[in-house]
Parts: sequence; C-alpha cells; structure tokens
Amino acid sequence: MNEDTVAATEVVKDWWIYQGAGAAAEKQARLAEHRPPWRSFNGTPDPDYTPPGTSGAAWDETHRRGAGYVPDGEEKDAVNTALYLRRPLLVTGKPGVGKSTLAHSIAADLGFGPVLHWPITSRSSLRDGLYQYDAIGRLHDANLRHLDSAAALAKEQPSAGDVAPRQPASVTPPLPASAVGPPGGPIALYLRLGPLGTALVAQERPRVLLVDEIDKSDIDLPGDLLTVFEEGAFEIPELARIAARHPKVKIGTHDDPEPQAEIERGRVQCLAFPIVVLTSNGERDFPPPFLRRCIRLNLKPPGRAKLTQIVRQRLALDEGAGDAPYRDLIEAFLERRVEGDLATDQLLNAVQLRLSGAWSDDSDRTNFLDTVLQRLTGPLA
Repeated sequence: MNEDTVAATEVVKDWWIYQGAGAAAEKQARLAEHRPPWRSFNGTPDPDYTPPGTSGAAWDETHRRGAGYVPDGEEKDAVNTALYLRRPLLVTGKPGVGKSTLAHSIAADLGFGPVLHWPITSRSSLRDGLYQYDAIGRLHDANLRHLDSAAALAKEQPSAGDVAPRQPASVTPPLPASAVGPPGGPIALYLRLGPLGTALVAQERPRVLLVDEIDKSDIDLPGDLLTVFEEGAFEIPELARIAARHPKVKIGTHDDPEPQAEIERGRVQCLAFPIVVLTSNGERDFPPPFLRRCIRLNLKPPGRAKLTQIVRQRLALDEGAGDAPYRDLIEAFLERRVEGDLATDQLLNAVQLRLSGAWSDDSDRTNFLDTVLQRLTGPLA
C-alpha cells in the first residue's frame, strides 16, 4: 500500500490500547488488566501523595503537544507492544521527525498526566535521573543555624555586672527548634526525586517518562539503567542510613520541590511500571543487553499524506477547506528534503507564515523558502 494513502485507510486494531477504541479510563483499565507476571511490581502507594492529573499548566502543555501528533500503523503497533510488555520504547530517527512528541501523544491519549522529561547530556548520570541531593545547600544552612544558635546563646548570657550561675563545662546548650528540622531530619529538605525517580514512585497508574537523546549520554548510562528498569526500584543511600531513626520520610518530586512523596527506609519501589520513551538521533550504538530489553521503533520522515494531516491537526485547520493554501509548501518541503534533512516543524513554520499573510509578494517566494526551509544537512539552499 502506498504510504500516502495509509492514513486514510487505516483500521483501528482490536488489541490496541494507545490510539485504540474507548475513552482514556477504558484504556487505562485494559492496560492494568494485561500485566505480564514477570513484570509485576509490589510497591505500596502513599495514600497522601497524588501526582499531577489531567489539569494544570503542565498537563495543558503535554496535551497540546500530544494531540497534534499523527502516528502511523507501525508506530501504534510498537507503542502498544511496549505497553503490553512493560518495556521501554527506544525511538530512533532523524532530528525533527517527532520522536519526543510521541511521548506526549501517549500521555495525552491515555490520560496519564504530564510527561516527566529527562533531557540527557554527556554529563548525565543515573543518579541525576533518580534523585538530587543538595549537600552544599545543607552544609550552608547548617552553618547558618549554628551561627543563629550561638547568637541566641550569647543573648542569654548575663552582663558583666550580673552574677551568673556556674555551669558545668561538659553541658552543651540545646539547639533551638529551627535547627532540628522537620520529621525525618533536616536532610529531607535537601532531597528531591528526579524524573526517573518520580516515575518509579508507587502508583496505581503509570507515568510517562521521556528520556530524551540518550545517545548523547556517557557510555555507561544505558548499562546503569538496566537494573532500574528490571527491578523497578532503587535506593536513596542518604535516607537508608537514617532509616532506623526515621523509617518514613517525605521528599520533593520532579513535579514539585515541596516534600510530598513518602519514602520508606530509603527505597523507592514502583507498583505500575512507567511508560518509558527513550529517543536517539542515531549518534551511537547501544549494547545488546540494553537493546534486548527495549522495544525498538525507527521513525521515518513523513510522506505527503501524513504531512498534510500534521499541518491540519497542528494548526487546527478545517479539513473541508482543502489543502490549496499550503499544498505548494508541502511539495517544496518534499523536494528540498531530497537533498538534505528538514524537520517537520519547519514546514509548520512556513504554513503559519503563509496563513498570517507574511512573505505575500510572489517575487519573494524563493527567498521565503530559503529562509524558512533551510536544510539541516547537505548543501545550503
């Protein structure tokens, strides 16, 4: 079948959850029902912790990005396979084909709340994704508390003319209440779960986690992720060390720095494994053990029919009005893409300018295309 006619003739498959039949609540129930026994986890949800739902600015951004995404049948098959098997989805493809937007599309379609985003750089480590500990901030605040305590003690000392009762040299004055900190000790204020750590907090419904551009990571990160992906759990050593005195401690999450997620004995254990989307621009290869645990999807540059759908959905254009106002821009985009990579958002920019009345003089058409549709690779336009 010609790729340009696929979108118009595609049939919804019975087994699909993502982009399948039914409302978001029905899809969530079907996903929970089909859980592989070897991917079952036993985390205990905190009844007082509620992650962000389908409201608020973060959800609006996720829904806005995801609602305009146009997946084809191959993408839907791969996403649903990853959902059923509770495995990470490794999405590869050239820049600008929509790899990151796919994660938002999954969250929007299934109603799983805002996407947790972990952008990867060459300096990213596993701990960055799991949690952050502000040791320097804690030391700084401890010094300030010590100074406050000393100042308070000095105010209580008698003046030179007063007779002060003799104090035993071994007695240390008690710290003020401000130096003790909240239940769980002062350390709780300086710990915060990262995007991966937040995704692993025990909840009945999974979160969608986008690990963006993992091919830019240090060579060890993919291997370091394997244990976490297999166990659905990790330990925070700073909390494990104080577990005897403070077995349950609330700390902040990637969504909100305020302490809200309760961690028991320093261990985070998921209940519903998160929906993990890893993106790669193909700048490096990954070790076989890592690839074996992922469902892989290679996104190809969209064809004419899919580009037309993307333009209509992204710019909220009336399908009945036809594609005459932007058909020539799609053709120019396809022609230029033959000689060098172009990103789909460049086409959207061109159509938006056309609809806004910019570059309206026919004599400016070549300059317009050269300005907006500059190739990302290959010869300059």
